[in-house]
Amino acid sequence: MAYTLDAFAADCRAALKKDPGPAGREAVRKLVEKASLDADFLAAHVRPDQEKERNLLYEDPELGFCILGHVYNGAKGSPPHDHGPSWAIYGQTYGVTEMTDWRIVEKAVDGQPGKAAKTREYKLEPGMAHVYNEGDLHSPSRRSATRLIRIEGINLLGMKRDRYDAVEG
Repeated sequence: MAYTLDAFAADCRAALKKDPGPAGREAVRKLVEKASLDADFLAAHVRPDQEKERNLLYEDPELGFCILGHVYNGAKGSPPHDHGPSWAIYGQTYGVTEMTDWRIVEKAVDGQPGKAAKTREYKLEPGMAHVYNEGDLHSPSRRSATRLIRIEGINLLGMKRDRYDAVEG
């Protein structure tokens, strides 16, 4: 039986109500993996013909978390970043995202970029999901078309976040 958006949102909500911290996010990560392997769910909500790269599927009125479908039709990457005051979970549904984790070498101050050093590289492949807690710096790189489910702890649309430049060591 297909995983519906309503059931997915309700399962995420229950996990985060039980524990809004790391344990709850880990439970949600597992739910994202389940949804990212459900062909019917993906056909309905994370389609290659989406008009926008970022499609808001659900925003919880009480807890504030969001479920998004992301579709990238070509190569795309981003510099090291976190999610400001929020956490996020990336769940790969199609293609491969090459992820890099970073540590802060110098904090961003007054709109000036901070500096970050690479700590780890890994791939997210279909069916895999990863939690990025508050302050976790990471950068995705996509060489070709990719799709993913992303959960944000709060709606990050338009939220200003610090920028970081990559440095050695």
